[in-house]
Amino acid sequence: MRELIGTDFIITVPNFIMLMGASFMAGFLDSIAGGGGLISLPAYTLTGIPMHFVYGCNKFSAACGTTIATLRFWKHKMLDIQVGILAAIGAFAASALAAKVVLYLSDSTLKTIMFIILPIAGVVTVLNKNMGEENHSDSYSTKKKVALALLIGGLIGFYDGLVGPGTGTFALMAFCFIMKYDLRTASGNAKCLNLASNYAALAVFLLEGTVYFKIAIPAAVFGVAGNFLGAGFAIKKGAKAIKFMLMVVIVLLFIKMGADFLL
Repeated sequence: MRELIGTDFIITVPNFIMLMGASFMAGFLDSIAGGGGLISLPAYTLTGIPMHFVYGCNKFSAACGTTIATLRFWKHKMLDIQVGILAAIGAFAASALAAKVVLYLSDSTLKTIMFIILPIAGVVTVLNKNMGEENHSDSYSTKKKVALALLIGGLIGFYDGLVGPGTGTFALMAFCFIMKYDLRTASGNAKCLNLASNYAALAVFLLEGTVYFKIAIPAAVFGVAGNFLGAGFAIKKGAKAIKFMLMVVIVLLFIKMGADFLL
C-alpha cells in the first residue's frame, strides 16, 4: 500500500481517503449547525498525524470552509453582516480572556460544565417547537442589537476559549433565542462569528509551522465543498432541517463530553 509521507509522519492512502470524506461531512454539518470538529478531529487523529498537525490542518480546512459558508449565507441575504461582525469582535476579545481563565480550572471542572449545559440545550430545543421559524430581530432597536451582538460574541468567544467544542452550535442558538433571528439567519450570523476565532487560531498555527499543506489543502477542498452544499441545504430547507441537524450536533456533543467525563 502506497503511503503519503509528511515532515515527520506517514499517512496511508486509505487513511487519506477517509480523511477527505470526513472533511466533507464535517464541512456539511458545520455550515448548518456547527460541530464539524466532532467529525474531522477524530478522523485526523485516526490517521496517526501528530496532534499539533491535527489542529493546524483542521483549522486550515475549517477556516476555508467557514469563509465559503459565510459568503453563501450573505449572498442569499441570510446574514445580518453588521451583527455578525460585532459578534466576531466580541468573540475575539473574550476568547483571549478565556484562554487565561482556563489555566485556573481543572479538566474535570470544564467537563462538568459541558455535561450540565448540553442536556439543557437539547431540552430547550426540543420543547421550543416554533424555534427559529420567523425572524423577529427587527423588534430590537439598533443600539440594542449592537449591545446584544457584542454580548453574544463575548459569551460565545469566552466559551470557545474556555471549552471549545460546539462553539458554532451555541452561537446559532444564541442568535435565535436572544436576538430572535430565524434559524437560517442565525446560522449565517454564527458563521461570521466563527470566522474570527478560526482565522485567529489559524494565524497562530501558520506561524508555528503546524499546517502541513499537502494534507491541509486537499482537506480544505473537500471541506469547502461540504460547507457550500450544507449552506445551500440550510437555505433551501429552512428551520426544520436546521433544527434537526442542531439536535444531531447536541447529541454528538453530549456523547463526546460524556465519554470524556467518564474516562
